[in-house]
Amino acid sequence: MRRLARLAKLARLMDTALRVPGTNIRFGADSILGLVPVVGDAGGALVGILILNEARRLGLPARKQMQMLANLGTDALFGSVPLVGDLFDLYFKSHRRNLQIILDHFELTSDDVPRR
Repeated sequence: MRRLARLAKLARLMDTALRVPGTNIRFGADSILGLVPVVGDAGGALVGILILNEARRLGLPARKQMQMLANLGTDALFGSVPLVGDLFDLYFKSHRRNLQIILDHFELTSDDVPRR
């Protein structure tokens, strides 16, 4: 459970840690890193690979790992487009999506994961 809590914290940091005041729009480090051409998107993808590797270590089937990889690829591909990619990062939260794939595999909800 501690590993899942760590992954949840990382996904939150990358995708939803901050909120635009007065709105429900949330963003995280991935959106901020994406503002730095090439290096920022690569950094976000590396964090995604860490989450994917942890899913592999937890025993997720290859099919689910491929779904996670597709989410990362989509984020990296569209996120690398100047301006449009920055807006895309606000709405396509690949780290949260991938965390949800892991939680679904173990039949858990985000409420089941302890917050530390």
